[in-house]
Amino acid sequence: MRRFLFTLATLALMAPAVSAQADWHPAPGHPTLKLWLGGAPGPDTAAGPEHLLTGPEYHEVAKRPVTRLADVTAPTITFYAAPHTNNSGAAVLVFPGGGYDYLAIDLEGTEVCGWLNSIGVNCVLLKYRVPHTGPYPKSAEALEDAQRAMGMVREHAEAWHIDAHRIGVLGFSAGGYLAAALSTHARERLYRAVDAADGVSCRPDFEMVIYPGYLSVAEKNFEFNPAIPVSSAVPPTFLVQAEDDPVHVENAIDYFMKLKQAGVPAELHVYTHGGHGYGLRRTDLPITGWPDLAETWLHTIGLLGR
Repeated sequence: MRRFLFTLATLALMAPAVSAQADWHPAPGHPTLKLWLGGAPGPDTAAGPEHLLTGPEYHEVAKRPVTRLADVTAPTITFYAAPHTNNSGAAVLVFPGGGYDYLAIDLEGTEVCGWLNSIGVNCVLLKYRVPHTGPYPKSAEALEDAQRAMGMVREHAEAWHIDAHRIGVLGFSAGGYLAAALSTHARERLYRAVDAADGVSCRPDFEMVIYPGYLSVAEKNFEFNPAIPVSSAVPPTFLVQAEDDPVHVENAIDYFMKLKQAGVPAELHVYTHGGHGYGLRRTDLPITGWPDLAETWLHTIGLLGR
């Protein structure tokens, strides 16, 4: 018995805090396309196969677990069509967050698509590369995926019954930075053209940036990140962040000021409390009502009618 108990204790100590589970797959009925049929450009820095992260250190949000997908090296886009009864023809390409180490694929992905569909907006969920790459320009992988994805969405606009001139982006945290990076690096692809999808514009028609990171450099007294060259070409922008966000509210505020200086129509909402990483899950904190404000903004800019 002592030997048996010792063995169990030893195995418990050896067990990793993060366990590898099966890969994530979208629910049936949603078309999914690979971004790079011939293999993604750039180095593969994944530590292992794509897998889900679990463990006690991964906190719940609104008393529900979060599906975190790590070591993504085979990016895809998945199309979630709005119901025919209220389909506006507009579409949004969604970038989940996760610090470029993983993707919060449900909290800031599939759940977002459900909300967008409910207000008549088609959704395209991007599963982009996050093998511990870091943000652009530290690594170009995620931005390459975003540029390629936007081109592919526009190429499939007719088949998916969406308006190629009403396609925006919505990003959370690291995905918020990716949305800003795509909006400011849309003139030229970072990779060699693959097919006709790379011959159409990858500029979003609007962007929603939710509790972004990396836009301000805390180590440099919150200097705005020079890797995000804001100009008048940036599309209309909606921003949300909490003052007590540990990632720092200056990210949203500084981006808003740069947009204002460039003459870009922008709307900023700053809340006292909210923290980081709440997605669309409602709590007793007012900041979690931001989707209602975003829907109003979409009407304001004419995306859903005035």
